[in-house]
Amino acid sequence: MPSNESRGFPGYPPLRPLARQRSVAPAVAKNGVRGPGTESITTLLNPGERARVDAAGEGCFVTLHRNSVDEVLSDLRERRASAVLVSVAHYAAQQTTPVARVVREFPRVPAVALLTGMEPSSTQAVLTLGQQGVRALVDVRDARGWRELRRLITEERTETVERFALNRLNAELAGAPEDCLRFFDALFSSPLSVCTVRQLGRRLGVLPSTLMSRFFRANLPAPKRYLAMARLVRAARAFESPGLSVAQVANHLEYSSPQSFSRHVQTILSCTAVGFRHRYTGESMFEHMRMHVIVPYREVLLSFNPLVVVPGWMGKDSGPQTRVQNAEC
Repeated sequence: MPSNESRGFPGYPPLRPLARQRSVAPAVAKNGVRGPGTESITTLLNPGERARVDAAGEGCFVTLHRNSVDEVLSDLRERRASAVLVSVAHYAAQQTTPVARVVREFPRVPAVALLTGMEPSSTQAVLTLGQQGVRALVDVRDARGWRELRRLITEERTETVERFALNRLNAELAGAPEDCLRFFDALFSSPLSVCTVRQLGRRLGVLPSTLMSRFFRANLPAPKRYLAMARLVRAARAFESPGLSVAQVANHLEYSSPQSFSRHVQTILSCTAVGFRHRYTGESMFEHMRMHVIVPYREVLLSFNPLVVVPGWMGKDSGPQTRVQNAEC
């Protein structure tokens, strides 16, 4: 097959032979399922641009090609995409597209403008997209632009609140036993479906009664309280997107209902879910957690061993790992 350059597409990444292409992108676009180790981005592109964006993203990101801003907003509300890609040519042809709404409702989701050609209307479209809040522009008229697009999607993402929290905890508890750090790591690295001490114990390979007993004997807050605080840190970050409702955040964090989430907030923070949304960001909620359950107990945590590692056990739910022996038995 002739190269893209020989077919009149200078600067585009080469397309693979059709017989060897996989149908990953269409499947993801249909189902909204993110492949392992990849990012999902939702796009507003002209039909002729879609295949080339798919080729550029192979092995790096998958695309959810949409035809309207409402469909893009739906992807973001359902947490299926971590970035938005808007074609300058598409916007120039449909200038009523309210891209500003995407930026306003999801300020932490990177929005990138894609320039594939220079038409008379392109300059004005680029300026207008900038006025609507799109802060990144990638010119892909040569190969360097496609490399920059991949870098933006994979390297320039907004830091997740989980990574922020773990970096702060590692600094705060520097020198603590490894299994103590492993407990806090599990609070923020576990799937959102891990919402009980029993589930957390399974991931750590320890009986929940053993875990609770060790925290009690050390005069520390119960592990359930640490887990509840960590979930609220994640909830506060989600609430930083005005486009997400209380019900959508509760569903994303796998609470049984919005009412259950509201009761959880009331129990932990003595405020309503709406009040919580207005009062905390992800960082400030972590700071609240830090000041209430980390700093007052720091000296204890620096020598705390909640897990006793014994080699040679396979965890049922979390793959090969070590077993934690029940020291109280």
